[in-house]
Parts: sequence; C-alpha cells; structure tokens
Amino acid sequence: MKSIFNHLSASIAVLLFSILLFASCATTQEITYFQDQPLEGFEEIDFNTDIVYKTNDKLSIIVSSIDPQAARPFNLPTTYEGQSEIITQGSTKMQTYLVDQNGFIEFPVLGQIKLGGLSRTEATELLKTMLKEYLKDPIVNIRLINFTVTILGEVRNPGTFILEDEKISLPEALGHAGDLTIQGKRDNILLIRENNGKKKYAVLDLTSIDVINNPNYYLTQDDVIYVAPNKAKIRSSTYNQNTAVVVSALAVLVSLTAIIVK
Repeated sequence: MKSIFNHLSASIAVLLFSILLFASCATTQEITYFQDQPLEGFEEIDFNTDIVYKTNDKLSIIVSSIDPQAARPFNLPTTYEGQSEIITQGSTKMQTYLVDQNGFIEFPVLGQIKLGGLSRTEATELLKTMLKEYLKDPIVNIRLINFTVTILGEVRNPGTFILEDEKISLPEALGHAGDLTIQGKRDNILLIRENNGKKKYAVLDLTSIDVINNPNYYLTQDDVIYVAPNKAKIRSSTYNQNTAVVVSALAVLVSLTAIIVK
C-alpha cells in the first residue's frame, strides 16, 4: 500500500511540475512590441535640429515692426475674457495656425502660404520677404505649439506628450514619462520616426555615453519611443495567475490520496 501511495505521489509531483512548467512558459514574442521590423532601419540621416513643419502642426506666428499699428493686421487676435483683442497680457489665449493637408496656412492679408516642408528658418525668411511689401523691418517669431512625442513600454508614465520645448533629447523626453522602470531594456530603445514621408526606425543604447553623438539623440515632431521589457519582466509577466489555484488543488489531492491509501 505504501508503494502505491509513493507511486501516486510521484505521478502527481510529475503532473504538478509539468503544469507549472507550461503555465509559466511564454516567449518574448508574446510580450514585446515591434518585433518583425517591418520598417526600414536608419543609422545616419540628414538630421537638422531646426524644426521642419508638416501637416497638422499648430503654429504661433507673431509679427512685429517699428510701427506696432502697421503690424497689427498681420497677427491673429488673441482671446481675452471672451473678446477678440490684440493683447498679450492677462488671461489671454493665443490663436494658432494649422498646417493643412497640403502644407498651407491661411495668413491674414497675405492669404495662403505654404510652410509645410520648410524649416523654421526658411519659414521665417519667407514671411519676412512677403511682409517687407507692407512693413519696414518686420520681425517674425514662429513657435510650434504642439511638439508631440509618444513614449510606450517600460516607463513609469507611458503616453503621448505635448512639450513646450522645440528641441528635446531622448533622455529629456523619457524624463517626461517618469524615466524607465527597473524592468526596461536600457540598451535597446526603439525610435520610430517619419523621414521623408516614410516610417523608419533606429535603436539607441542608453547604457553607452556615445548615445549623445547619435544623430537621432534629439527628437523630432511625432517621434515614437518604445522601451522593451527585459528578461526578468517577461518572466514575471508570463506567470499564470491560476497556477496558485492549481498548486493548492493538487496539494489537497495529494492529502486525500494519502488518507485513502491509509
């Protein structure tokens, strides 16, 4: 009888081990994003830290000159307590220009102007040239209002962030997301960027000081950053939450078997 019990116990132990093994057996393919690399990679690109405007960018454009009254028609009114006023003090809300699907904005007096595809420097010079017909020594200040990056994966606060800065590095962007969690892979940060109308990717290594010399160290509008989980995170996330129930049930089964055999 004792040998029968021992045999049953051994069989149950093997069954228990098998259940635990398969319950916790999952692969990186089930956890990690962007694995099949459908995009074309890039290492070196013609990267210019000057912003290049594109569709759906929101721009604040302020025109000034020696004669403030002469410059007034070339500025959008700001909203102040429900009224349209040309003021920049108090509780004001600056209206913005939206770059349309064809790259144009609708500018006061001057009409449609194509800024899509232009850098800030190029757009500023274009507007100055057009304004010189109306103003003496015009000053043009352009600012991108909706500089946006999306940060996913193993960071404390993933999400899409609209930033005030127009030039931001990868570590600074990660700081807005609360930094990487302890489970994030620091040597394999995936960057997805639209370059010349195509989505491309690059991988950056934050464990190396050389990352600051990477041409993609500074981000551009609408970049997507993904921090992959490390092996420890993958192992912990593959643990089947029902395993504890299975173990308890099998333990009860072993106890009952022992009682019956006795």
